[in-house]
Order: sequence, then structure tokens, then C-alpha cells
Amino acid sequence: MLPDHLLPEDELQQVDEQERAEKQQYQHHIYVCMGAACLTAGSAEVKASLESHLAPDNHCRVIGGGCRGLCVAGPTVTITPDDVLYGEVKPEDAPDIIKSLDARKPVERLQRPSNTPFFMRQQRVVLELAGKLNPERIEDYIANRGFTSLMKAVTDMTPDQIIDEITRSGLRGRGGAGYPTGLKWRTVAKADGSPKYVICNGDEGDPGAFMDRSVMDDYPFRLLEGIAIAAYAVGASYGYVYIRAEYPLSVKRVQNAIRQMKRFNMLGNNICGTSFSFDVEVRVGAGAFVCGEETALIASIEGKRGHPRPRPPYPATSGLWGKPTLINNVETYANIASIIRNGAEWFAGIGTEKSKGTKVFALTGNISHSGLIEVPMGITLREIIYQIGGGIPDGKTFKAVQTGGPSGGCIPAQYLDMPVDYESLASIGSIIGSGGMIVMDESTCMVDVAKYFMKFCMTESCGKCIPCRVGTAQMHQILDKITRYEATLADLEQLEALCEMVSQTSLCGLGHAAPNPVKSTLRFFRDEYLAHIVDHTCPAGVCKHEEVVPL
Repeated sequence: MLPDHLLPEDELQQVDEQERAEKQQYQHHIYVCMGAACLTAGSAEVKASLESHLAPDNHCRVIGGGCRGLCVAGPTVTITPDDVLYGEVKPEDAPDIIKSLDARKPVERLQRPSNTPFFMRQQRVVLELAGKLNPERIEDYIANRGFTSLMKAVTDMTPDQIIDEITRSGLRGRGGAGYPTGLKWRTVAKADGSPKYVICNGDEGDPGAFMDRSVMDDYPFRLLEGIAIAAYAVGASYGYVYIRAEYPLSVKRVQNAIRQMKRFNMLGNNICGTSFSFDVEVRVGAGAFVCGEETALIASIEGKRGHPRPRPPYPATSGLWGKPTLINNVETYANIASIIRNGAEWFAGIGTEKSKGTKVFALTGNISHSGLIEVPMGITLREIIYQIGGGIPDGKTFKAVQTGGPSGGCIPAQYLDMPVDYESLASIGSIIGSGGMIVMDESTCMVDVAKYFMKFCMTESCGKCIPCRVGTAQMHQILDKITRYEATLADLEQLEALCEMVSQTSLCGLGHAAPNPVKSTLRFFRDEYLAHIVDHTCPAGVCKHEEVVPL
């Protein structure tokens, strides 16, 4: 239970008990996924239809819940305590679902088994409350052990003890670079200067990536609890959650969570009745991919154009308005509450020796079960693709998987049994990145894939440095020539030279990593490049000869 001294009349404990008592009044709870994917597929209409068909004697409640992860089957509906999962639900299915509750017999045509490898092979830490939490009600979060970690941190632990705990857990930044989180926190805590700031990087822009979006949509209270703990640990008094404008649902729900947390004394002055005060606000980005780079993000918050700057100095010592600034991404902060609650040894016991804990991935592309997954570090690509993902549909053959988005690489079938961790992927020219994982089958042209990602990087380059601004454009031109069967072997040599120049001389991470998809496809699928250049054919049949129409 919560300590009596935190709020007058033990308000939080009363909320917890009231919420649990209210849940016990109902025999069933119907959770309709209100995540972005299911909302797009019509889950709001499904929820309204279910509510309209309820009768007082049904003894059940319809709740807008978070994402279960099986996005390919959306809209999804979860019924507790029976743990029944329905997929591809339509508003007209509501009467059958309501009738099935009294009959204690699920609607077979809608049911999706919850004991499949998609769920059973996952290990959820960040997503531990998946599908069973209303992201817009703080009472739901409190009833699921919400804020117990924040209260423990500010009442029973010193900032140094918290940083020690995070350090011993082995948590590394989940934004892509994998920098040790505890080391970054300690650097900010020791830095001279006041005030100090905490920033959450929610500027997720990788194609095919929606991990951070789901966390902000479905677990905003958990995210903000982690941010508040981080602020206490490093001595920050103010924070920002930077969210791209393309995520309006995330903006709405994080802002709503901030308002409710202030009402419950979890943000603002004298948090939990202590001397610790911390406030946070949402800043909406304009959608520039480069603003995912920390110095460009800082410039954007300051009201400047989102351009990166040379480092050092690093934001930990001179960041927002020249003050010490802690920047972590959404998933990193979302791990904090579990680590404080369960202990560093618990978290360190998951994963591998150097890559601790779990990782959330957006599994997309040519895969049977696309969606959001969370797996222990060290799991193999084969397990993810063939067990959790259900393999390649339509009997086609696996060809490659792109990890790390535009900054990552394409990994061929020969590495399917490689463990997914920071060091292993780096050894073959790819990265974990923020968590995008795009599966490709035999119908994919790898040259076309490289051209797609290079066009993305070229378009998203801020233009501040010449190697990135001009180099990515030249690389895209060559790739385009190759797919139009107009390139020569000399162009291929030029492409490889440009890869090295851009990666070694660009100002920021966007330029450094932009050539990675080209490098990896040249390394593992060079025969496809040669087929386009020498034989004027596309092995996958994707790149077509342009017909010349006579005037």
C-alpha cells in the first residue's frame, strides 16, 4: 500500500481501492484496443457498438484499452478475466460478443488464440500492461502499481542510489546508439550548471517504426513516471516530451496524462509531499527526421531550425539553452519504473552479457503476424520471424530483414540464427536502432530497397553539411540509374566511394549512417547490382525497362 504521508487522507490509496472495488462489480471487462492501428481500422466504432448493446444485467464494462501488439488482426478486443482475444472485429459483431459472455462460449469466427508463439515467445517489460489498461485514466494506472516506483525513488532513495541502480541494471539507450543509461545520467548529475533539463525524444521517424508511438499512446503515465524519476536522479527541475506532429494521438494522451498527474501530485511542486519539484510539457516537432538527432532536437525546442551541431560539448554538459540536459528516448524512460520496482539484478538477468533487458520491435513487411513485439535481448532473428512472426506468407522464401531503419542494414538468410543484440548486429553492418524490423521476401529487389532508403535520407537531410546534402543526392542518382539499367561498373565504384565519404565526413548521425543500407546490400546482394548493370535484368522482377513512346 501507499505511504500515508504522501497526500492528504491517503488519496492515492483510496483511488487504488475504489478502482479495484469497481472492477470487482463486473463479471467481465471488454477492452477494445484504442491504439493508432486499431483506431484506423475502426475500433472506436466497435467500442461504441459494444456499449450500445450492453444491458444492465450483462455485468460487464467496455473500456478503451491499449495495444495487444497483434496489429495485423485489428481491431482487437480482449475480454477478461477469461483472456479471450478477438481480431478483425466489426461493429456488427457486438451482439454476438455480448451474448457469448452469458453463454461462456467465445465467438469462434472472431477468436484469436492467446497461447500462440506470437504471445508466448515474448517477454514484456515495457509492454507488461498490454491491452489491459485505459491510457486516458490515471486511476487505471494506479490500480496496476502505477507510481509506486516514483514514490519509492523520491521517499526512500537518494539520487545517487537511483543512478547506481540504473547502472547496475545494464540498461542501454533504446534510441539506437545503445549508450549506457546510468553513465549518461551520472554525467548530467555531476555537470555544473543550473537549471538542468530532462528531454524525452519521441521524434520517431524511421519508416516502418511505431514502437515509441505505441508507448506514448498506450502507456503515457508509465513514460512520465520514468521521466520524473530521471529528473529526480539528475537534479532537473523541468522537462520536455518532444513528439512529432504526425503523432496527434500521442500528443493528446501525453498532455492528458500530464494534467492528471499534476492533479494527483505526481508532477509539479513538492511531488509526493517531498521537496522535489518537477514540471514537464509537450513540444510538438514539425516532422523533420533529423530532429531525432539530439542536438537538432534541442535546437528545435529552443525555437531554432532543427540543425545538428558538432559535438563536444555534449548535451549532458551543455544542452538546452547551454545547461546540462539529459536526453533519452521513449522506450528508455518506459523501462525505469520496472527497474526501480523490481531491482537492477532482475533486469540484468534478462538478455545477454552486454545487452541487458528486453527490446520492443515493430515487426512489419512480408510477415504473417505483423505488429508490436517485445523480446529478450539475444533472441535470434529466426525465432522472431518464424515463431513470433509466423513466417513468410503465401509460401514465399525469406530474403532479408532490415533492422534499424534508414540507419540500419539488410541482413540475409545466412544470419537468421544470429542473436539480436547491439554487438552482433553491428558486426555485420547493421544496428538495432530504435526498433524497426522490416521483413522482405523473394519478391523484393534489394537495389530498389537501397534506393528507397537513400531517397528518404536525401529528402530528410537538413542540408547543413555538404557530404550529407550532396553525397546522398549523388548516391540516389546512381541507384536510380542502376534500377533503370543505365549504370556502368564505374558507377558502382563511384557508389562505393561515396558510401565511405558520406559516412566518414558528415556532421551528424544521419549522414554517418545514411550509406548503411547501400553498404549492406552491396555486401550481401552484390549479384543483384551486377545483374542490373551487366545483364540489364532485375532478379526480383521489380525494376522495369521504361518503354520509349514515339512522338
